[in-house]
Amino acid sequence: MIGGLIFDLDGVIVDTSELHYRAWKRLAAELGIVFTRADNERLKGLSRLESLDEILSLASPYNHSAGFRGIELAERKNSWYLESVRGLAPEDILPGVENFLVECRQSGLKTAIASSSKNAKTVIKSLAITHLFDCIVDGTNVAKAKPNPQIFLTAAEELNEKPSSCIVLEDALAGVEAARLAKMRCIGIAEKPASLPADLVIPGFSNFGIRELFDFDRVKPGV
Repeated sequence: MIGGLIFDLDGVIVDTSELHYRAWKRLAAELGIVFTRADNERLKGLSRLESLDEILSLASPYNHSAGFRGIELAERKNSWYLESVRGLAPEDILPGVENFLVECRQSGLKTAIASSSKNAKTVIKSLAITHLFDCIVDGTNVAKAKPNPQIFLTAAEELNEKPSSCIVLEDALAGVEAARLAKMRCIGIAEKPASLPADLVIPGFSNFGIRELFDFDRVKPGV
């Protein structure tokens, strides 16, 4: 039986990857580093400082001396990103997501956001869907990023649910691995089912509602 649903944010609720990409690319350009969309894919699921380290590793030679400025550089990127985030609106929610959340709430299911981003609350507020979640756990609440399961376990605790009764909805490999380590079932969001080793992979929520969720719960035994 499902006790709670734990949603990743970016790529599941809203797609802010383009906003992140533009901000990181702007920072990389200032540092004289070539940063491509392919490089950006490697940042999925990483914390802000981990992402910065990945970008700095692209420098030739690798600029180890930039480490002491890491927090300053990450904050500069974040300020650019936040400028873009404040322009988000409810119409930016990915197709079918809001209806699915409303159905979940009407069915009495608990819902949580678990995102490595330290801006999760700002994004959710801009999308005007804060009321659809019981709690938001983000990078300000946990020290370890995915694939460490800490963020999902914290969300389950906030929901007052056992990990085995929670289902994670996630689009990144690191997040799917974190769900597995947390002993939670996972629904992956991806165009190609083979791209994520989740219990079920769907392309999005346009054709996935509460009925399909309960069907999944019946077919898939608890962990």
